[in-house]
Amino acid sequence: MKAYVFPGQGAQFSGMGKDLYENHSLAKDLFERANQILNFRITDLMFEGSDEDLRQTKVTQPAVFLHSVISAKTLGDDFRPAMVAGHSLGEFSALVAVGALSFEDGLQLVYKRALAMQKAGETNPGTMAAILGLPDEKVEEICAEIDDIVIPANYNCPGQVVISGTTSGIDTACERLLVAGAKRALKLKVGGAFHSPLMAPAKEELEKAIRMARFQTPVCPVYQNVDATGETSPNVIKTKLITQLTAPVKWTQSVQNMIAAGADDFTELGPGNVLQGLINKIMHMG
Repeated sequence: MKAYVFPGQGAQFSGMGKDLYENHSLAKDLFERANQILNFRITDLMFEGSDEDLRQTKVTQPAVFLHSVISAKTLGDDFRPAMVAGHSLGEFSALVAVGALSFEDGLQLVYKRALAMQKAGETNPGTMAAILGLPDEKVEEICAEIDDIVIPANYNCPGQVVISGTTSGIDTACERLLVAGAKRALKLKVGGAFHSPLMAPAKEELEKAIRMARFQTPVCPVYQNVDATGETSPNVIKTKLITQLTAPVKWTQSVQNMIAAGADDFTELGPGNVLQGLINKIMHMG
């Protein structure tokens, strides 16, 4: 069964989407509509922006979203998913691709989310770190022992968990996790402690926008980050999307559940192929 997956923040690169814009009239129309909705030419930043430009949360998120959604739209009738999932921001791309949200509503929500997350990162400073080579349970156990905000934020694949929290909490956790046998503890260049309680101000802001958006029944189940289960009910999708900002991304579990539901062919839509790499590891390790 065919499954499509949509990447999150970090997949961006300068020049992303330019080929789509130049070779597809539908893509060009959608990109130009996005420029109007956002009131700035995001296409200029996507096609010619520096890495620094593209690293700003308020640019990164709509840019990755647009590349993913427009990639799906240009497939036309060839886009026939049995199920979909997206990693963090990618969940919004997945929801638009399968008709749960309109292009306009999806883009506006993503932009509001990006601005809210950037602001929360400034209000409650924090960071994230990738922990490689330890069982998930060990990472959870050590994070729980630390008297500071630090939690597992992304379960990417067996042996790769990203933790999120205050800078001091992350530093302590990295030291202890290396002592416990982690191969690497790599601090990430991010604008905040995403998917942790430090994002609470952004969650409150985004909740209002999500509640007001019109959600429809998607054409297939969407495996959502917060509990890794396939969902088609617009109200349930909405509720899980609100929880998503402060909850861990259960990517390993989502992919395992999709495989259990019959997915045997995964295609990544959007910039890069990070998820494809994670899926291969999940298939072979778990």
